[in-house]
Amino acid sequence: MGERQWPAKPRSQHRRFGGQNARHDRARGTPNGPVVLYGWHTVTAALSNPARRFRRLLATENALRRLAEDGITPPIAPELVRPDALAARLTPDAVHQGLIAEADPLPSPDIEELATDGIVLVLDQITDPHNVGAILRTAAAFAVAAIVTTARHSPEATGVLAKSASGALELVPIVTVQNLARGLAALKERGFLLVGLDSDAADNLAALELRAPLALVLGAEGKGLRQLTGATCDRLARLDLPGAIKSLNVSNAAALALYIASSAVA
Repeated sequence: MGERQWPAKPRSQHRRFGGQNARHDRARGTPNGPVVLYGWHTVTAALSNPARRFRRLLATENALRRLAEDGITPPIAPELVRPDALAARLTPDAVHQGLIAEADPLPSPDIEELATDGIVLVLDQITDPHNVGAILRTAAAFAVAAIVTTARHSPEATGVLAKSASGALELVPIVTVQNLARGLAALKERGFLLVGLDSDAADNLAALELRAPLALVLGAEGKGLRQLTGATCDRLARLDLPGAIKSLNVSNAAALALYIASSAVA
């Protein structure tokens, strides 16, 4: 949403995958390197996605048995490993559930390829991978057409983000733009109504007349929408909350905004 709507909650993105010097880059998914996927829902969703190209699949004996029981045939031969070998590749708080995969990043479509009959989310420098992953999961639940984000100041679609998305990374396309203002202008040219969420906005989102195609624009926790981003939007709107607490985590704000918007444009 907008300024001061949520407190900043930075989290570490470091992951232990590979050698000492390569740990951070490999886990984030460098432009030329693989993305790291772990956890049952994350990996099995990727295995079911024909657009995914795998480099490695590491699995425990129990995970391989469960894949067979669920009728999931991996497109790549799995490497049988012990659970402690998987755990050693990740930080202690990571839950791998017997599966880790290395895969190529999914292709990023262009704004010109987006359908003009639904809702997209635009993320203005939201950097917490947990939040972006949760937003992806919510976006999949509301059949969001795509998420638009910037190449810089946004987390890579790997590791923590992929785990938090719980398979939604395979369902919601991520459009990556170099300049967000130009990306918003491109959405306008395609007929999208741009509504930025700002806690100080005069209008309540639920009271606005919304239509498809619609782009909901969310800013980072603490900072909110940047000035140029807000100025580029057609309208700014707040989320009215009846309780004593008037702020939401950005992923929860996205869920509430999508509920309001999807009901309005249905």
